[in-house]
Amino acid sequence: MNSRPARKITTAIVGVSAAALLLSACGGSTTTPTASSAGSAAGGSSAPASSVAGATGPQPAESGWCDAVKAQYPNLSGSVGVYSTIVSPEDTPYIEAYKDFTTCTGVTVNYEGSKEFEAQVGVRVASGNPPDLGIFPQPGLLSQIVNNTGAVKPLPDFVKTNAQKYFPSDWLNYGTVNGISFGIPNNADFKSLVWYSPKTFADKGYTVPTTWDELTALTDQIAATGEKPWCIGIASGEATGWQITDWLEEYVLRYAGPEVYDQWVSHDVKFADAPIADALAKVGALLKDPKYVNGGFGDVATIASTQFNDVSTPLLNGQCTFAREAANFDSNFKGKTIGPDGDINAFYFPPANDQFGTTVLGGGTFYAAFADRPEVQAFEYYLTTPEYANARAKAGSWISSNLGLQASSVESAVQQEALKTLQSTDTTFRFDASDLMPAPVGSDAEWKQFTAWITGQDDATTLANIDAAWPTS
Repeated sequence: MNSRPARKITTAIVGVSAAALLLSACGGSTTTPTASSAGSAAGGSSAPASSVAGATGPQPAESGWCDAVKAQYPNLSGSVGVYSTIVSPEDTPYIEAYKDFTTCTGVTVNYEGSKEFEAQVGVRVASGNPPDLGIFPQPGLLSQIVNNTGAVKPLPDFVKTNAQKYFPSDWLNYGTVNGISFGIPNNADFKSLVWYSPKTFADKGYTVPTTWDELTALTDQIAATGEKPWCIGIASGEATGWQITDWLEEYVLRYAGPEVYDQWVSHDVKFADAPIADALAKVGALLKDPKYVNGGFGDVATIASTQFNDVSTPLLNGQCTFAREAANFDSNFKGKTIGPDGDINAFYFPPANDQFGTTVLGGGTFYAAFADRPEVQAFEYYLTTPEYANARAKAGSWISSNLGLQASSVESAVQQEALKTLQSTDTTFRFDASDLMPAPVGSDAEWKQFTAWITGQDDATTLANIDAAWPTS
């Protein structure tokens, strides 16, 4: 998530369990999240900017949800509409996962995807034509719509209670605004991964790095041969630049730590302040050095014009060695074998030191309702269940923070390892900072300024311009 979840359609987790994916298990200490004022900055959400991944551990895969819904809503009929940024063909797994709800209740689910969701959802509310439910790509946008329109319906107690059973409290907090629960977590993006070709590694005698120093040493080793080890693309239409927000977030987590990260999300630490400026300088030492980028594409400037998903091709054919992408980057490798002996694999983007443990950057999307008809509330209940999570995962390239989601429902080896890490109590997880920041910053100024930065703008100007975009009220 990679993320800006729906826009950054690739997103996801970090790994720890080393076995299959060689994801590093370094550190492992859990950092207790610090309640932040991210919400107020983002428009009133009470969501903390941090989280401990799976506070209560895995839950059973079956909840008996159908009987519970029929007991609560005995006379269901009609239809429910879902509005989302996710369009064809990526909408198909969602439509598949909704079928069990229709089989149980007789209520049909009408799915509508639009790449203009962010702009249009508010327009639809203002014109009196809101969807029954929306899949919000960012908690900040959900918070903004709640505060600006008052049209979003709080979770019914029946739904909220079930959500509390199956989701860690931190994930529910991301969908909470002004102390009221509005959002149901959907997917979970696990971003702290580096993708590579096992064949390239075998041919060239490389060993998968498990520490920051090993990753740095291998990067230098490859660069010394004249090859450019990293391939990076940040082009994504109007969202061009979002990939660099993830790079900066990874470095802030690794060098400044979770507490500073939380303060940064709430703007108690400014972009121009030393911890963030130092992290950006370190990102620049890699992304702006022509020795290291942009394998398969050209010079540093090509990063801005390369579609973020297009790095899959040079990665497979050996034109570059590393691509930092989320776990759902696996969707770019249809027909390929994923795993340590396959065509493509991923390893955990290791911590810079042992100080902050196993840190994971992630993100996710959230369902929220604009209607409170019985069939809508029944559907919301279904969305909280492990049955929905497992059905959606089986339909393809998806995991969530639902503690009833089973690894056996997840096809990709990389996503399986990501899920295990996400459900572990030993992981220090932080939600995508730009998704929690106010939209003028996280979904506008950062993207534009980092695009200007990668094509030549200096650090100080970039960071000052982003700080200037932070809303004053």
